[in-house]
Amino acid sequence: MRLTATVTPEDGGLYCARCVQVEVACEGHTVDEALDRLRRALERYFERRPAPHPPAHPPIVVPIEVSLPD
Repeated sequence: MRLTATVTPEDGGLYCARCVQVEVACEGHTVDEALDRLRRALERYFERRPAPHPPAHPPIVVPIEVSLPD
């Protein structure tokens, strides 16, 4: 199954990898480590839950800017 992940640099030199389709996230010291941990966590997650139906089209991941109150 192909899912979509985002990877965000965090304070302390860590990276956080998050799955877009389900609420699963993992950290690692490198992007590859974070993604590998996420992959393993998702495999364990789907051992206990049904896999989601594959989307007809992959999600579009884009940055968005918002104004915050002063």
